[in-house]
Amino acid sequence: MDEILRINTVSEHDKFYHQENLHPLVSIINFTGTTPEIYASRMSFGFYAVYLKDVECGNIKYGRHTYDYQDRTLVFVAPGQIINVDINADYMPQGYALLFHQDLIHSTPLGKDIDDYTFFSYESRDALHLSEKERKIVLDCFDKIKYELELGNDKHSKTLISNNIQLFLNYCLRFYDRQFVTRADASHGHIEKFERLLKDYFNSDKPQTIGLPAVTYCAEELHLSPNYFGDMVKKETGKTALEYIQLRIIDIAKKKILDRSKTISEIAYELGYKYPQHFTRIFKNSTGYSPNSYRLLN
Repeated sequence: MDEILRINTVSEHDKFYHQENLHPLVSIINFTGTTPEIYASRMSFGFYAVYLKDVECGNIKYGRHTYDYQDRTLVFVAPGQIINVDINADYMPQGYALLFHQDLIHSTPLGKDIDDYTFFSYESRDALHLSEKERKIVLDCFDKIKYELELGNDKHSKTLISNNIQLFLNYCLRFYDRQFVTRADASHGHIEKFERLLKDYFNSDKPQTIGLPAVTYCAEELHLSPNYFGDMVKKETGKTALEYIQLRIIDIAKKKILDRSKTISEIAYELGYKYPQHFTRIFKNSTGYSPNSYRLLN
């Protein structure tokens, strides 16, 4: 396996692409006419990175999964993530990048909200595809950040730079919402697969051997990152993925409770609960009745 190239600072990344570094914690790069020191197939960064590519360059992977990576595509990389890049032989860099370190956003509103931008943890077929108008908005945000970097550092710089990064990320939230809508058929297909996955799960011995189905398990089975999967389920159903799983468990439990040959404890274990009391509490919170009361009513 190829060795991982680790670039820990924004300054190191600028140097890697032979770019002048204007700020140790944040940078905007125009890749046109640049060449990296080496073409590494596996990389990991110590900072947040957002890449806007204007040409196809090859495949980008997180682990086993491949981005649907085309021109006018944004890819988001969080600190510590490993990306695998299969570069085309005739590739010439073209596009842009925003790089910013966590230290830049400490004690800023963006620092408090950064975990809300869940697309930094999307992993498979989850890249953001931009329209031409959206691309112009992205480049306008990049230009504002670049302007502040070229202006020099004063008492307003940190606030204005972090605010413009957050403005850009908020636009990306809107663009992802648009993408969820325009790809509704694909999302609906994933929901149907999710339904079948849960059905097959409870028709097997997995609840007894593995336990209750976790969100991460379902996402992996559908070849989606947990955050993308969770956002998709929320957009499609109005429920979080965990809430959706619990609702399906309650539906299955209601049918099982009507089988009077089994005790409530046996049903709880069949569903994957380690403790019957936990099942009783979840069931009552969802239906307003304890499992025994529900059985008597029906």
